[in-house]
Amino acid sequence: MVSIDEVARLAGVSTATVSRALSGRGHVSAASRDRVLAAAQTLGYVVSSRASSLASGRTRNIGVVVPYLDRWFFSTVLSGVSSALMRQGYDITLYNITADEDVRRNVFDTALRRQRVDAVIAVSIELDEAETTRLLELGLPVIAIGGPNPQLDTLTVDDGAVAQLATEHLLSLGHTAIAHIGANPEFDIDFHIPTQRRLGFEKALGDAGITPNPAFLEPADFTVDGGYRAAKQLLGRPGPRPTAVFAASDEMAIGAVLAARDLGFRVPEDLSIIGIDGHELGEFFQLTTVDQFPLGQGERAASAVLAKLEDAVPAAAPSALPYELIVRGTTARPATPPKKPRAR
Repeated sequence: MVSIDEVARLAGVSTATVSRALSGRGHVSAASRDRVLAAAQTLGYVVSSRASSLASGRTRNIGVVVPYLDRWFFSTVLSGVSSALMRQGYDITLYNITADEDVRRNVFDTALRRQRVDAVIAVSIELDEAETTRLLELGLPVIAIGGPNPQLDTLTVDDGAVAQLATEHLLSLGHTAIAHIGANPEFDIDFHIPTQRRLGFEKALGDAGITPNPAFLEPADFTVDGGYRAAKQLLGRPGPRPTAVFAASDEMAIGAVLAARDLGFRVPEDLSIIGIDGHELGEFFQLTTVDQFPLGQGERAASAVLAKLEDAVPAAAPSALPYELIVRGTTARPATPPKKPRAR
């Protein structure tokens, strides 16, 4: 293996300068840093994580706690976290919080206490008082993404306001018979995001003088298949049909688009559909959505935790994450009079 001494000789600097240049800690002139980087690349030198950890007292590893690994939103946030940290020479260790209470307890009581991480990012995990206390006892920087936690630095999205914006878009087009695809109770955990989005939907209707129709509320599971089944229920049952659907996630909105087309409804001529998230397939389906920039959420969390590591940034007030209405081709003014579905 190539040693740091060899890099120093080729670059014409001291080993201490090599260490500072490659670690990013301490002052090194731009010219010296360039020579060190060029020498390290020529020799194929890679800093030993073990040696770096012993010298700095850091692992250069960030723990990321997530509720799901197989959901698009969470994997996209993770991608943002990972790419931002890797650019700064950090690795990540994932801790998947499951519905099993023993697994969850083990993460906070044992795994995070092994001192293998320099900081923790918690993604859409509602930490109770005991879990928050255990995290704080680690003495490590912690950044949370999701609902506010008064004891932690948090990056938050106002889910009620996001849902209200989506619903107001449909109202502005002239829709009054608006259905909502939300979530089953078992998915209404960790900051109760589905409930917050339903309340935002209902507030927008109430502000417009419209009483929500219980028949236009359909639960699902935040998947394409769940949205498909929920939309078939909304559109296939006897009685009045909605002219628009607000789905609490883009995946469910995409499922609703597919269900409407299978039932012979034209989107958006017969049925307008809007979602939330900013899914990568939204452009393909021409889906109108409220983009909450999940990749950017991950990058911002990584930047925040690195800032706390490097500068010992003190605890701050919750920081609002951005969101934006993206109007595409699945929403339009309602047909007058409403058209019947085409015969198949």
